Amino acid sequence: MTLIKSISGIRGTIGGKSGEGLSPLDIVKFTAAFGTWITEGSDKQRISMVVGRDARISGEMVNHLVNGTLIALGIDVVNIGMATTPTVELAVQAENADGGIILTASHNPGQWNALKLLNNEGEFITAGDGVEVMELADKEKFEFSQADQLGKITTNNFTDFHIDKVLKLELVDTKSIRNAGLKIVVDCVNSVGGIVIPELLKALGVKEVVELYCSPTGIFPHYPEPAPENLTAISEKVNNTGSDLGFAVDPDVDRLAIIDENGMMFGEEYTLVAVADYILNHKKGNTVSNLSSSMALKDITEQYGGEYFASAVGEVNVVKVMKEQNAVIGGEGNGGVIYPDLHYGRDALVGIGLFLSHLAKSGKSCSSLKALYPDYHILKRKIQLTPEINIDKLFEDLGSDYKEFPMNFVDGVRIDFPNGWVHLRKSNTEPIIRIIAEGKTVEDARKLSDILMNRIDI
Repeated sequence: MTLIKSISGIRGTIGGKSGEGLSPLDIVKFTAAFGTWITEGSDKQRISMVVGRDARISGEMVNHLVNGTLIALGIDVVNIGMATTPTVELAVQAENADGGIILTASHNPGQWNALKLLNNEGEFITAGDGVEVMELADKEKFEFSQADQLGKITTNNFTDFHIDKVLKLELVDTKSIRNAGLKIVVDCVNSVGGIVIPELLKALGVKEVVELYCSPTGIFPHYPEPAPENLTAISEKVNNTGSDLGFAVDPDVDRLAIIDENGMMFGEEYTLVAVADYILNHKKGNTVSNLSSSMALKDITEQYGGEYFASAVGEVNVVKVMKEQNAVIGGEGNGGVIYPDLHYGRDALVGIGLFLSHLAKSGKSCSSLKALYPDYHILKRKIQLTPEINIDKLFEDLGSDYKEFPMNFVDGVRIDFPNGWVHLRKSNTEPIIRIIAEGKTVEDARKLSDILMNRIDI
């Protein structure tokens, strides 16, 4: 069993002993800690929080525990049911709530679940805030409300609200999308994307939507991360149906992968690159992505006269740098698009709206659009993290051995070589080490990746 506490929330496997996974006792403890932290940081007499979840089979159980704990603290809950992560973020803003909890383990397999914690702006709490919440959880000294002061639960649905917000964006061009007469396949991995993505596409003016795994049963038909090796079914579906492209999302719909008309991967790194190209063509400014993202975004940004900035991995880190640098677009190379004109959160819905506007207005096929961008090759590998691996010592050794090359130690270690870069870091979401390398050729990326793979004692 596994329990991980990081800037990506409290994430763990369901079942087993308390403290070793995300057991009911752990769910109550961390929810109580977060609710207490929110309450102590407010001078309001009545606190409210938004709670939403993905379609995981453990979601209903976790939802009951979270809602019950919050009202026991005297907090009013707006329960929005099954909803995407970005929908919950927008709901916090719309409800003027004091915070929010999203019940989702994102791309992790079905036996996982998590509590993702939001502040009153509908954004993930910072690492410093997270430390304070964890300290409260460790103390386990919570004060619950008397019977006549318990919170209340109300229900609401923000799916249509979210779609409407995307449609009203100035750069989302529904007329061009409608005139393009597009046929699109969607793979929603049997989670909450099935509730919203087909409806969004119809509202945008897509001529025909072919649904694949769009029943929100929570039973994932393939590994839920929208990576190429998991998207063979949608690739075949695009080919077999003669569709113009395909979209695949993860269980909580903050990541977007694109498949071209030939059933080939557009590349999750290039979701953000293509959207940034479109935004920068209409709005000059800076961009941000994390250290594990493609250098193609830097190239595109500089073509438009803007400046590119890199952050540590994690949405909250990207958002922080975006605000500091007044970025007009940003995100992560895993298909996460953050568009400040809507909100500061990774959002596959806004990614779809902007990408389709770009594609339709260009008059190009999906593959022809991709051909416009720098041709880099990225390789993502991972190794199980074990007690035998001294990762801090590895960082130190690499810093010494490759000191002649530019390095960044903000998040693990990234080394920039003349023919590409390689980044090694501990995952925020799984008990693994991630090794990401990018080069001008596939061979360059593999050789750079091997540099670190060969240094790890496994």
